[in-house]
Amino acid sequence: MLLTPSHFDSESVRRQFPALNSDFPLVYLDSAATTQKPQCVIDAINHYYASHNANVHRGSHSLTAQATSQFEQARQCVQDFIGANSTKEIIWTRGATEAINLVAQTYARQNLKPGDEILVGEMEHHANIVPWQIVAQQTGAIVVKVPMTQDCQWDMAAYQTLLNEKTKIVAAAHMTNVTATRQPIEAIIKLAHQAGAIVLIDGAQGIVHEKVAVQALDCDFYIFSGHKLYAPTGIGVLYGKQALLEAMPVWHGGGKMVEKVSFEHTSFTGLPGKFEAGTPNVAGAIALSAAIRWLNDFDPQQVAAYYHQLHQQLVSGLQSIEGVQLIGLQPNASVVSFIVELEGEIIHHNDIATLLDQQNIAVRSGHHCAHPFMDALGINGTVRVSLGIYNNAHDIDAFLSALNKALDLL
Repeated sequence: MLLTPSHFDSESVRRQFPALNSDFPLVYLDSAATTQKPQCVIDAINHYYASHNANVHRGSHSLTAQATSQFEQARQCVQDFIGANSTKEIIWTRGATEAINLVAQTYARQNLKPGDEILVGEMEHHANIVPWQIVAQQTGAIVVKVPMTQDCQWDMAAYQTLLNEKTKIVAAAHMTNVTATRQPIEAIIKLAHQAGAIVLIDGAQGIVHEKVAVQALDCDFYIFSGHKLYAPTGIGVLYGKQALLEAMPVWHGGGKMVEKVSFEHTSFTGLPGKFEAGTPNVAGAIALSAAIRWLNDFDPQQVAAYYHQLHQQLVSGLQSIEGVQLIGLQPNASVVSFIVELEGEIIHHNDIATLLDQQNIAVRSGHHCAHPFMDALGINGTVRVSLGIYNNAHDIDAFLSALNKALDLL
């Protein structure tokens, strides 16, 4: 057991991550970009390829049967994890980005007409902006920005004003990737539905830190990627309400998603297969389920309290450093973004990150795939520190010490 009723054993957790226990000392503070992987997830991938490697839903030999069973058990695991009504509502994708594009190129392209509006938050990741711009160009619809407040929150007053009979789709992140702002998705969904619109929630950041129950949320679509959830890259999930998914046209064509093909006519299979053309990422799906089972072993309250402790240490340390300006600071967030201004000049974020990297501290610098967010802030990027379940007080101390040294050089 990793946990006792009153204690989160951070060192026991950390020992499960080979990348953080090598001879090369690494302070990894870039989990919002991608998480490191625990040994059990790595083992799940290795075990599949060593013992069960076969294509799924095809062939009659025992390896195919074993692989298919594990593959569909993984789908069931995801259904349970997010509280979906059926495994038919769980579609495997390559990641969150592909999931959003799938909805844009099927549901949106089929239903939008000229003049219809898609409301998208100003703080969104590019993956939740660009697909809507593409489908708007294809259909004559319009992408409308929902602005943020000065404290980096979804502007609910502006949102209610923007909602109207032309609003057909609302796209919002569960949590933003620059500041970890937890957006009021419950209210966003409710108001959108009152206006007759459907809602897609980008859960890539949020699902890592909060229990998700899609039926209770009543969102129409919820998407997330595995690699931010301690699972591998190349696997993601699209949840959609079954009635919507059934009405949506197919997107990619090929094997598995068909019932019968002839040169005169092709008929397609039902959910979820109709959206899963070709050989799927079987190992990725199995490893994602391993990551979910691993995460489910933790007490969420203990994990949240531990994150709070690290966040306080990080914020307190940054606030004590001359020139550091915290951007959109959120209480108890797993992400802290900042800029540094010395003698009236903003130090380039990449210079800071490079000097930190030379001291084996991994952080993210740049616009974080959120140009509109940066434009609204009037800056060209930040340094972003993002925490994972494996981080500890030593990591924070090492980062703060390295940052001081870097600024001394600058």
